[in-house]
Amino acid sequence: MSASPVGVFDSGVGGLSVLNALRAELPHERFVYFADTANAPYGERGEDFVTQRTLAIAVDLVERHRIKALVVACNTATAAAIHLVRATYPDLPVVGLEPALKPAVSLSGTRNIAVLATRGTLDSLKFKKLHASLADQANFSLVPCDGLAAAIESSSNAAIADLCARYMHAAGRFGTEPDQIDTVVLGCTHYPFIADELRRHAGPGVRFIDTGAPVALQTRRLLAAAATLADECDDNIATVLETSGAPQALAAAAARWLLQPAAQPAAAAR
Repeated sequence: MSASPVGVFDSGVGGLSVLNALRAELPHERFVYFADTANAPYGERGEDFVTQRTLAIAVDLVERHRIKALVVACNTATAAAIHLVRATYPDLPVVGLEPALKPAVSLSGTRNIAVLATRGTLDSLKFKKLHASLADQANFSLVPCDGLAAAIESSSNAAIADLCARYMHAAGRFGTEPDQIDTVVLGCTHYPFIADELRRHAGPGVRFIDTGAPVALQTRRLLAAAATLADECDDNIATVLETSGAPQALAAAAARWLLQPAAQPAAAAR
């Protein structure tokens, strides 16, 4: 099993930010990444639909690629269906995502925190439980960023700039004074790609937090516990990229955002 790949999937290209962190933390591992671009973004879909897609993709990655671990690189899919994936494959290490509210609380000096996420994530029971568990420790400004993941998927720079300005304004006042927001949680894997645009509206001293590095560390822990960490990797074996949408769109995103090259994406119907 140590030579088997780690499966990673997202509704689209956002999970490439997590893949970057995984490849940095686990340089000897093989990865297969699936972007469900034909159905993106999940954050604006119903929970039943997201659950069905998550399970179908997990089954395919297990059966066709024989993955040794699965990273659900999507906050919305994690909230909707990760418990069902774990129940279906109890022996498979499965790592999910959730907005980094706990790290934000520990880092914030003003205890005022903005959470930028999809509506599907913010409306999920899993997120509501997390938020409620921390509500007495900080003030959270929850901002559903409708359309932002889709704008990133289409690389629409004008739309990205407009939406970033709109949602950062909706979050509140930023800064390091006691009544200002000093920490921003990027609650969607798409958002780290536009962090610089978001920072333009925050000013100095404001922290931005995403979940890529913690997810990569947790993946390492689970592989080590299962004794399936790869000792070495053939340099000629590239990360496999697949999509339910147009391969050329995923190729363009990979060229723009992946820190290491990957094989040319292939179409894979689900």
